[in-house]
Amino acid sequence: MSTRLRLIVMNFLEFFVWGSWLISLGGYMIITRKFTGAQVGSIYGTMGVASLFMPALMGIVADRWINAERVLGACHILGACFLLWASTVSDAGTMYVVMLLNAMVYMPTIALNNAVSYTVLKNEGSDVVKTFPPIRVWGTVGFIAAMWVIDWQQWTLSPLQLYVSAGSGFFLGIYAFTMPPCPPSKNTSQHKSLISSLGLDAFVLFKRKRMAIFFMFAMLLGAALQITNTFGGTFLEDFKTLYAGSFGVTHPNLLLSISQISETLFILTIPFFLTKFGIKRVMLISIFAWVFRFGFFAIGNPGNGLAFLILSMIIYGMAFDFFNISGSLFVEREADKRIMASAQGLFMLMTNGVGAFLGGMLSGLVVDYFTYDGARHWPSIWFAFAGYALLLGIIFPFVFKESPEPKQPPQTLV
Repeated sequence: MSTRLRLIVMNFLEFFVWGSWLISLGGYMIITRKFTGAQVGSIYGTMGVASLFMPALMGIVADRWINAERVLGACHILGACFLLWASTVSDAGTMYVVMLLNAMVYMPTIALNNAVSYTVLKNEGSDVVKTFPPIRVWGTVGFIAAMWVIDWQQWTLSPLQLYVSAGSGFFLGIYAFTMPPCPPSKNTSQHKSLISSLGLDAFVLFKRKRMAIFFMFAMLLGAALQITNTFGGTFLEDFKTLYAGSFGVTHPNLLLSISQISETLFILTIPFFLTKFGIKRVMLISIFAWVFRFGFFAIGNPGNGLAFLILSMIIYGMAFDFFNISGSLFVEREADKRIMASAQGLFMLMTNGVGAFLGGMLSGLVVDYFTYDGARHWPSIWFAFAGYALLLGIIFPFVFKESPEPKQPPQTLV
């Protein structure tokens, strides 16, 4: 098997593991296990908690002591064990602990997967910039494939989704150990400190008003992303009585997977939009795309409102990609090259760490607030989230200035 094909398999499985449960587990916990919205939100928030520190810590282990492919394999095998445990859990407190443990070993694998891919490609003399993107896109394909498998087998409300994820995770764990060696760097002088690895030396960027505002909005939009991951599946499952037999109820994961398909397509339009409108306007487009994402959910349903649901799925690609990628480019432009890696780490920490945690926690409280006698009033819930995104969109252009500002010399916290 060629190196390229081996990396395609690894990237496919990396996100197949996640896609098997990320979108559907919320519905399983609320409808099958009878957890509250706040409990489900806090359980999804474990990914944000884990993202605050575990990717950096596992990165240090791979940089200094153990081959990256072995760390990747060990994390997936441990994650598989935790998912099997989660499939047997029926109380929210234990589920929180188990999913936190799973998040602590899974979230680092996203960066480790990239690190192994980069190292293998570089070692064989490939141009990573040209070669890796066509390989990485198979990760999104894997995520979509997992959603379809769970949907077609009608396991969205069953613990079997966790068995599928655990099985693929265990296989990937063993597979990772067979990848070409990616040993720690022998040049210890280039090892980053713990503070640098955690992105803390980039906190100096908060001294600049524009960057402080940018990172604050990165956190707030990170919260928006977590909302539909947590409750999108539950939303569709709640129509099973009113629209029994409809496509959206019968195949909720299949419908939601349009969002991931849209994501792969909108990535291709980013160069045009950035050239035409600039980073500030592209980020503003992303914020208002979230307004429409939630708004179409509020007025849609699996019956005569199916078109609105599909529009919501399509616009997700713009909402997600335009901020994540343009935001990363903005950080690249603004941060001094000597703290570039830390600055990118800080951007991810604010979106996938703090933002995801707050989104999971607060969205659960909103869902519970609009739940009456056990029935969730979804139009009110989604309009509340749309109002949240609209408020961000109104404030953003007034407080965020894109005017050129010289990069500050790098500083450190120690």
